[in-house]
Amino acid sequence: MQDQKIERLVAVAVNITKVLVIIYLGFLEVFKIIKSLQKLLDAELDISRKWASQNYSILKKRLAEQKIAGV
Repeated sequence: MQDQKIERLVAVAVNITKVLVIIYLGFLEVFKIIKSLQKLLDAELDISRKWASQNYSILKKRLAEQKIAGV
């Protein structure tokens, strides 16, 4: 009787450990995916920032030219 209780307790402990390991490995995979997505998005954001900066410079230049021309 006592042995069966110990066996059940050990089985529960092993199953809990398995679940925790699976959850941990799942979190690791999610963090890897997030990291790779951040790298991809950073590259895209750099392109967008450069594009926005160039367009802002062009707009500023045109506004300055219009101001000088008195329009």
